[in-house]
Amino acid sequence: MKLDDDDFTLFGLPARQALVRSELDARWRALQSDVHPDRFAAQGAAAQRLAMQWAVRVNEAYQRLKNPLKRAAYLCEMRGQPIRAEDNTAMPAAFLMQQMQWREALEDAAGEPVVQALAEAVAAEERARLCQLETLIDHDNNMAEAARQVRALMFVERFAQDIHKHLETMDT
Repeated sequence: MKLDDDDFTLFGLPARQALVRSELDARWRALQSDVHPDRFAAQGAAAQRLAMQWAVRVNEAYQRLKNPLKRAAYLCEMRGQPIRAEDNTAMPAAFLMQQMQWREALEDAAGEPVVQALAEAVAAEERARLCQLETLIDHDNNMAEAARQVRALMFVERFAQDIHKHLETMDT
Protein backbone atom coordinates (compact mmCIF):
# COMPACT_ATOMS: atom_id res chain seq x y z
CA MET A 1 0.00 0.00 0.00
CA LYS A 2 1.09 3.52 -0.79
CA LEU A 3 -0.46 6.75 0.48
CA ASP A 4 -0.99 7.90 -3.09
CA ASP A 5 -2.80 4.74 -4.23
CA ASP A 6 -6.30 5.38 -5.50
CA ASP A 7 -9.10 4.56 -3.06
CA PHE A 8 -10.02 1.30 -4.76
CA THR A 9 -6.45 0.03 -4.76
CA LEU A 10 -6.07 1.09 -1.14
CA PHE A 11 -9.12 -0.99 -0.22
CA GLY A 12 -8.27 -3.86 -2.56
CA LEU A 13 -11.54 -3.45 -4.42
CA PRO A 14 -12.32 -3.25 -8.14
CA ALA A 15 -12.71 0.30 -9.50
CA ARG A 16 -16.45 -0.01 -10.08
CA GLN A 17 -19.57 1.93 -9.17
CA ALA A 18 -21.26 -1.23 -7.90
CA LEU A 19 -19.75 -2.17 -4.56
CA VAL A 20 -20.95 -4.54 -1.88
CA ARG A 21 -21.24 -2.31 1.16
CA SER A 22 -20.51 -5.11 3.64
CA GLU A 23 -17.21 -5.87 1.83
CA LEU A 24 -16.27 -2.20 1.87
CA ASP A 25 -17.11 -1.92 5.58
CA ALA A 26 -15.15 -5.07 6.43
CA ARG A 27 -12.14 -3.86 4.48
CA TRP A 28 -12.33 -0.45 6.20
CA ARG A 29 -12.37 -2.06 9.66
CA ALA A 30 -9.37 -4.23 8.74
CA LEU A 31 -7.42 -1.28 7.37
CA GLN A 32 -8.26 0.86 10.38
CA SER A 33 -7.03 -1.90 12.63
CA ASP A 34 -3.79 -2.19 10.64
CA VAL A 35 -2.99 1.52 10.70
CA HIS A 36 -4.38 2.62 14.07
CA PRO A 37 -1.77 4.87 15.76
CA ASP A 38 -2.07 2.97 19.07
CA ARG A 39 -0.53 -0.06 17.38
CA PHE A 40 2.62 1.98 16.84
CA ALA A 41 2.94 3.51 20.31
CA ALA A 42 6.08 1.52 21.12
CA GLN A 43 7.75 2.62 17.86
CA GLY A 44 7.88 6.31 18.71
CA ALA A 45 6.35 9.59 17.63
CA ALA A 46 7.39 9.39 13.96
CA ALA A 47 5.74 5.99 13.51
CA GLN A 48 2.60 7.27 15.24
CA ARG A 49 2.47 10.35 12.96
CA LEU A 50 2.78 8.13 9.91
CA ALA A 51 0.08 5.84 11.26
CA MET A 52 -2.13 8.90 11.82
CA GLN A 53 -1.61 9.93 8.19
CA TRP A 54 -2.63 6.43 7.12
CA ALA A 55 -5.70 6.47 9.37
CA VAL A 56 -6.79 9.80 7.91
CA ARG A 57 -6.18 8.55 4.36
CA VAL A 58 -8.18 5.37 5.00
CA ASN A 59 -11.07 7.33 6.52
CA GLU A 60 -11.17 9.82 3.65
CA ALA A 61 -11.21 7.00 1.11
CA TYR A 62 -13.93 5.19 3.04
CA GLN A 63 -16.12 8.30 3.14
CA ARG A 64 -15.72 8.69 -0.62
CA LEU A 65 -16.34 5.04 -1.48
CA LYS A 66 -19.32 4.45 0.80
CA ASN A 67 -21.32 7.29 -0.77
CA PRO A 68 -22.55 6.28 -4.26
CA LEU A 69 -22.55 9.86 -5.56
CA LYS A 70 -19.06 10.64 -4.26
CA ARG A 71 -17.84 7.28 -5.57
CA ALA A 72 -19.25 8.04 -9.03
CA ALA A 73 -17.66 11.49 -9.09
CA TYR A 74 -14.35 9.93 -8.02
CA LEU A 75 -14.56 7.30 -10.77
CA CYS A 76 -15.32 9.98 -13.36
CA GLU A 77 -12.31 11.98 -12.22
CA MET A 78 -10.11 8.86 -12.20
CA ARG A 79 -11.13 8.07 -15.77
CA GLY A 80 -10.43 11.55 -17.07
CA GLN A 81 -13.92 13.03 -16.98
CA PRO A 82 -14.00 15.88 -14.46
CA ILE A 83 -17.38 16.71 -12.94
CA ARG A 84 -16.84 20.50 -12.97
CA ALA A 85 -20.02 21.06 -10.95
CA GLU A 86 -18.97 24.60 -10.08
CA ASP A 87 -18.78 25.80 -13.69
CA ASN A 88 -20.86 23.30 -15.66
CA THR A 89 -24.46 23.52 -14.51
CA ALA A 90 -26.11 22.99 -17.90
CA MET A 91 -28.96 20.50 -17.60
CA PRO A 92 -31.59 19.21 -20.00
CA ALA A 93 -34.77 21.30 -20.09
CA ALA A 94 -36.92 18.41 -18.85
CA PHE A 95 -34.70 17.99 -15.80
CA LEU A 96 -34.85 21.70 -15.02
CA MET A 97 -38.64 21.68 -15.36
CA GLN A 98 -38.84 18.76 -12.93
CA GLN A 99 -36.67 20.69 -10.46
CA MET A 100 -38.94 23.73 -10.74
CA GLN A 101 -42.05 21.60 -10.26
CA TRP A 102 -40.55 19.95 -7.18
CA ARG A 103 -39.60 23.31 -5.69
CA GLU A 104 -43.08 24.71 -6.31
CA ALA A 105 -44.63 21.58 -4.82
CA LEU A 106 -42.49 22.00 -1.71
CA GLU A 107 -43.42 25.68 -1.39
CA ASP A 108 -47.13 24.88 -1.81
CA ALA A 109 -47.12 21.76 0.37
CA ALA A 110 -49.87 21.87 2.95
CA GLY A 111 -49.04 19.37 5.62
CA GLU A 112 -46.49 16.72 6.40
CA PRO A 113 -48.09 13.91 4.32
CA VAL A 114 -47.70 16.00 1.14
CA VAL A 115 -44.06 16.76 1.93
CA GLN A 116 -43.43 13.09 2.76
CA ALA A 117 -44.94 12.07 -0.58
CA LEU A 118 -42.64 14.53 -2.34
CA ALA A 119 -39.67 13.15 -0.37
CA GLU A 120 -40.56 9.63 -1.51
CA ALA A 121 -40.83 10.74 -5.15
CA VAL A 122 -37.45 12.45 -4.97
CA ALA A 123 -35.89 9.39 -3.29
CA ALA A 124 -37.29 7.17 -6.06
CA GLU A 125 -35.80 9.49 -8.68
CA GLU A 126 -32.46 9.39 -6.89
CA ARG A 127 -32.48 5.57 -6.77
CA ALA A 128 -33.33 5.35 -10.48
CA ARG A 129 -30.56 7.78 -11.42
CA LEU A 130 -28.04 5.89 -9.27
CA CYS A 131 -28.96 2.67 -11.11
CA GLN A 132 -28.46 4.46 -14.44
CA LEU A 133 -25.13 5.74 -13.18
CA GLU A 134 -23.98 2.22 -12.35
CA THR A 135 -24.80 1.12 -15.89
CA LEU A 136 -23.08 4.15 -17.42
CA ILE A 137 -19.88 3.59 -15.43
CA ASP A 138 -19.58 -0.18 -15.02
CA HIS A 139 -21.11 -1.46 -18.24
CA ASP A 140 -21.07 1.30 -20.87
CA ASN A 141 -17.91 3.12 -19.71
CA ASN A 142 -19.71 6.30 -20.80
CA MET A 143 -17.94 8.71 -18.49
CA ALA A 144 -19.17 11.89 -20.19
CA GLU A 145 -22.79 10.89 -19.59
CA ALA A 146 -21.90 9.61 -16.11
CA ALA A 147 -20.48 13.05 -15.25
CA ARG A 148 -23.73 14.68 -16.43
CA GLN A 149 -25.67 12.22 -14.31
CA VAL A 150 -23.48 13.00 -11.28
CA ARG A 151 -24.19 16.72 -11.72
CA ALA A 152 -27.92 16.01 -11.97
CA LEU A 153 -27.78 13.84 -8.87
CA MET A 154 -26.09 16.67 -6.99
CA PHE A 155 -29.19 18.79 -7.68
CA VAL A 156 -31.48 15.95 -6.59
CA GLU A 157 -29.46 15.36 -3.42
CA ARG A 158 -29.52 19.08 -2.56
CA PHE A 159 -33.28 19.18 -3.03
CA ALA A 160 -33.71 16.07 -0.85
CA GLN A 161 -31.79 17.92 1.86
CA ASP A 162 -34.11 20.92 1.44
CA ILE A 163 -37.10 18.63 1.91
CA HIS A 164 -35.53 17.20 5.06
CA LYS A 165 -34.97 20.72 6.45
CA HIS A 166 -38.57 21.60 5.59
CA LEU A 167 -39.82 18.52 7.45
CA GLU A 168 -37.69 19.46 10.48
CA THR A 169 -39.26 22.92 10.61
CA MET A 170 -42.71 21.33 10.42
CA ASP A 171 -41.92 19.21 13.49
CA THR A 172 -41.11 22.25 15.62
